[in-house]
Amino acid sequence: MPVTPPPVMRSLVTATPPHQVTQAQVREAARTLFPRMAARQTLLDAFDNARIETRSLARPLDWYLDPRGFGEKNATFLTEARALTEQVARQALADAQLAPEDVDAVVMVTTSGLSTPSLDAWLIERLGLNRHAARLPVWGLGCAGGAAGLARAADLVRAGHRRVLFVAVELCSLTLVRGDESKSNFVGTALFSDGAAAAVVTAPDVPGPAPRLALHGAYSTLIEDSEDIMGWDVVDDGLKVRFSRDIPTLVQGMMRENVAQALGAHGWTRDDVRHFVVHPGGVKVIAAYEAALGLPGGALDASRAVLRDYGNMSSVTVLFVLEETLRGDPHGRGLLSAMGPGFSAEHVLLDFH
Repeated sequence: MPVTPPPVMRSLVTATPPHQVTQAQVREAARTLFPRMAARQTLLDAFDNARIETRSLARPLDWYLDPRGFGEKNATFLTEARALTEQVARQALADAQLAPEDVDAVVMVTTSGLSTPSLDAWLIERLGLNRHAARLPVWGLGCAGGAAGLARAADLVRAGHRRVLFVAVELCSLTLVRGDESKSNFVGTALFSDGAAAAVVTAPDVPGPAPRLALHGAYSTLIEDSEDIMGWDVVDDGLKVRFSRDIPTLVQGMMRENVAQALGAHGWTRDDVRHFVVHPGGVKVIAAYEAALGLPGGALDASRAVLRDYGNMSSVTVLFVLEETLRGDPHGRGLLSAMGPGFSAEHVLLDFH
C-alpha cells in the first residue's frame, strides 16, 4: 500500500505589538505595581534571572500602572488580537501564494482573552476567507497551544481539508493583576509578553512555494493529577496566572521517556532527530530539557534567543522558535515540543526540507 505524503508547511509569519519595553523598564514598573514584593531583592532578582532583555506589550507600559477591570482588559484583548491576527494571517496567505477564498479550514489558538464568536469567525469575515471553511477555535492549552494547534492543522489536512490557515495570538500582559502580590503574579510579570503567529499548512500536491517542512505526526500527554501546576484563576480583575510545583524538575523527570514515546509512536528514535524546537517557558525549563534529553551545548540556542528578545508569549512562543530555527536552514528531522496547563506535553514531528 502506498504511503500518503505528510502535510507540509508553506509559510510561517510572526508579529508583536508595537509597544516594546526593556526588562529593566518592567522591573522598575514592578516597584509601583507590587511595592511589598519589590522591596525584597531576592524576588526582584527574578527579572534579571529570567534572561529576558526586551518584550512587546499590547499597551504602553504606563497603561498597566492603573487599575483595570476584566471588561476593559478583554476589550483591549479583542482590539489588539484582531489587529495582530489580521496582520499575520494576510502575510501567511500571501507567502503561501494562497487566495483567501481557497482556505478550507481555520485553526485559531489563544488562551489569554475571551471572544464569542471566536476570533476565527471575525478573521473569515475580515479577510474574505471561504465561508464554508471548517473552524477549530482552541482555547485553554496555554503554552502548549502552539504545538497542539500546528498538530491539529496537519490533522485537518490529513482529513481532507487541503489548505489550512493556523493562527495563534496571545496577549499575556493583559492578565497582569495590579496589586496582587502573589508570587505567581509577580513571576508572570517578569516573564509574560505578547505576540502572534500564522502558518499555512497544505497537502503536498497543492500548488505553491517550496515547503518549509513536513509534519509527520504528533503526540499528546496529559499528566495525572496535575491540574494545579499551571493555569488561570478567574478573579474580579481578570485572568490570574497560577503556577504550582516545580516545572523544571517535572520536565527533567519525565521528558526523556515522553520524547522517546512520542518518537517511537511514529517509528522514529532519538538518534533520528537533529533539531529540537522547544518552547522556552523560562531559562530553568530550557536547562531541564537539555539535561533530560542529553542535548549538546547550543542545541537550544533558538529557544534562548527568542526568550531573550521576546519573553514568554505562551502558545505563540514555540512558533517564534520554529521561525528562528528555519533561519538557520535546517535539514533532517526535528521535534517541536511545548508544555502547558493540564498539565500536558505536546510534540510535533518535523522533517525540514
